[in-house]
Amino acid sequence: MKRMWKGAAAALALSFVCSAPAAAYEAFSGPLGLLYSDKSKAFDGYTLVAPLQTNVTYLMDMDGNIINEWTCDTTPFYSELLPNGNLIRHGRLPDAWPAYGGVSGVLQEYDWSGNKVWEYKMFTPGVEVSHHTFEVMPNGNYMLLGWEHKSYDEMVKAGRDVNLPGHSVFKDGMKIDGRMVEGIWPDFVREINRQGETVWEWHVWDHLGKGPDKIDINVFLTPKRSPVTAGPDWTHFNGVSYNPNTDQVALTSRNLGEVYIIDKKTGNIVSRWGNPANYGEGKFPSGYYDDGDTELFGPHAPDWTSDTTVSIFDNGDARLSANYSRAVEVDVTTGKIVWQWRPADVGTTPSNFYTATQGGCQKLPNGNWLITSTNTGGHTIEVTPDKEIVWEFINPLGRGNKVYATSGKHGQTGQFMVHKSLRYAKDDPRFAGKDMSVKRKLMPEGTPNWVELLQFQSAPSELPKKR
Repeated sequence: MKRMWKGAAAALALSFVCSAPAAAYEAFSGPLGLLYSDKSKAFDGYTLVAPLQTNVTYLMDMDGNIINEWTCDTTPFYSELLPNGNLIRHGRLPDAWPAYGGVSGVLQEYDWSGNKVWEYKMFTPGVEVSHHTFEVMPNGNYMLLGWEHKSYDEMVKAGRDVNLPGHSVFKDGMKIDGRMVEGIWPDFVREINRQGETVWEWHVWDHLGKGPDKIDINVFLTPKRSPVTAGPDWTHFNGVSYNPNTDQVALTSRNLGEVYIIDKKTGNIVSRWGNPANYGEGKFPSGYYDDGDTELFGPHAPDWTSDTTVSIFDNGDARLSANYSRAVEVDVTTGKIVWQWRPADVGTTPSNFYTATQGGCQKLPNGNWLITSTNTGGHTIEVTPDKEIVWEFINPLGRGNKVYATSGKHGQTGQFMVHKSLRYAKDDPRFAGKDMSVKRKLMPEGTPNWVELLQFQSAPSELPKKR
């Protein structure tokens, strides 16, 4: 079984830092681009990568060659390909506010040639703004996540106890990035058609209360994590997925550590998983190495994998037992984990694959998984059902659309971040009639072929036992 990461020893040699622990060091510095590829086991296709600090999104083959790219008028948050092969993306408007993580404001479509052919703006200052991801529905509609403003007085009337320890919504507002944010901004979901008309909405605000089918307005993250998450950015949803077979919607809340299953027709919360203490049926984490009954810590990217199972990227943010991120597939009708991948599964230090924010996972048609760690440089790996790593890539495209061959701190600067990479099959109908020839190499001229150079086993991450 391949360890993370085969290039560790070479990365050390390149950097002349021979004393650093191999696995931990390579997670944050070293070669960029394609690092490993076992074509006999990887799912053959094209990978869509949308770096967050650039306005370029690119589609590459299994060898890291550019097949197509789009230069857009905003930086992205999340992007995917429509059934016709066009790019659909959530772009960040420069004035979008409040500027919580994931704020966007505009959904845009670009054709294969890079022309913007459609957009929908969802930003009204002081009222609402779209954020994070979206869902392309089978009928061509879109589901978008949004924050909506509720005043301090509305919040109190809805039941918020302002005397609770840690409560951080203040009558005079809170300063964020030098600007005042007043009141609280709970989440909602909006479905629109191609004409930009709203055809369905679901609001957290309509489902406040206690119990498994309600969201408790007096349950919130500790301000030790961030005063914003204990205050105006209370729920912080970040992912949405629609199941047309069951007419259900899956939503993840980073700050409440849960995935919610919504019946679209009634709007009811029919099941939830990740943090039963939120509704009085479990124990919150209580101290060192005690996660309580909490399963999800800052989760992202829900996707239906069957009519009863959902995949989730569990960031592990503030997990007391250990800092690590994982991909998890759970049966939302039983709460049982069907499959998961953790760094420990390949014998590496847990923190070597850890992103406190963002990230995602995609179950591929052959059963493999594509997993993206955002904060470690848009680090994307493909693993088999048996948890073997068979493909590995770190985004080399940074600020100013500059491509780098190596980095001394790609897991620390934030400039190489990718929210979630996506893989499409080579014979996907999206590519019918398109020019799928290689346009150019992604990496700069003269960059070593890391896949060939790094074909040896890295030093084990475990320290030798003392005798």
